[in-house]
Amino acid sequence: PPAIEDDRDKSYQFSQYLPFAPKVNWEPLEAVQVVDRGHFADPSKHNLFSAAQRVKHLTPEIGTEILGIDLRQLSGPQKDELALLVAERGVVFFRHQEMNIYEQLDLARHLGPLHKHGITPFPKEPGLEEVHVVYNDEAAQPSYYAMYPKWRMWHTDISYELQPASTTCLRMLTCPEYGGDTLWSSAYALYSSLSPGFQKYLEGLTALHSAVAQTEHTRAAGLHTRREPIETVHPVVRVHPVTGFKGVYVNPAFTLRIIGVSKTESDTILNFLFHEIGENPDFQVRFHWEPNSVAIWDNRIVNHSAIFDFWPAVRHALRTTPHGEKPMSVEEYERETGKVAKDRKIELLKD
Repeated sequence: PPAIEDDRDKSYQFSQYLPFAPKVNWEPLEAVQVVDRGHFADPSKHNLFSAAQRVKHLTPEIGTEILGIDLRQLSGPQKDELALLVAERGVVFFRHQEMNIYEQLDLARHLGPLHKHGITPFPKEPGLEEVHVVYNDEAAQPSYYAMYPKWRMWHTDISYELQPASTTCLRMLTCPEYGGDTLWSSAYALYSSLSPGFQKYLEGLTALHSAVAQTEHTRAAGLHTRREPIETVHPVVRVHPVTGFKGVYVNPAFTLRIIGVSKTESDTILNFLFHEIGENPDFQVRFHWEPNSVAIWDNRIVNHSAIFDFWPAVRHALRTTPHGEKPMSVEEYERETGKVAKDRKIELLKD
């Protein structure tokens, strides 16, 4: 497991943001009101795009890089349009961002109420409990990351919560010159790739998402957990509240089983979906980090996985993660909104 902050290296430039895991206890999370900022965006995204030097789509299905934007300077309408772009493209990348952690928090709070993780470390600097520290150095032995096959490392952030993550913002502080990339996989594209009959079948299913294994691994490493683990049932196919597009909402790290079917059937379906997420390059985009790179992604419609090929180098980033809405099935979305949930690929072909 990653090292925990101590006094061994105060000369490190970002020592105040090293991982800190105090022995404190937090109450279970309560429901929070969420209004997705993408609802308020200009669909043309004129305010955001007109301020950029270049907007570059990285693959047809997922991933866009925006050049020439300073995230600290975004207006409210530009932030709303960014939320919509992330909801459409899955993940959006920026480089050369000099924002500090408080400016990163301000951007994240515009997108929704922030999640406080009950397991992972946060910075020792006071007032940053809503920041998730991503940190690996020479103390994180390669054997720790060889415990599982690579496809098992794919996940969408905190999918076990009653209101899982919406739009994560990750800013890289320190990273190796090469290695340590991250991949994202589109849940829209996965859904679109399935046959109509299988799509319809999955739309009627729910699955159990669990934080238990993550908590047990943390405790086995001798670290304190601030909140008891939770397990929650979510639809296998969820609808994004802004785009109205359908996506497959399961992930290898936290989804344990499909409810209401035999273990054999559940394992067969989930293993197929997990391998498509982790191994089908048609759905994926890969990003090479540099210091001050920022990735903003929508956990409702992408999975992601970091590549641990950089030991013993340091890889250090700060993550801020707003809560999203309670995941909506196709039936729930259409009943509550009066709209028809859509297949993104079909809509793009129409256009």
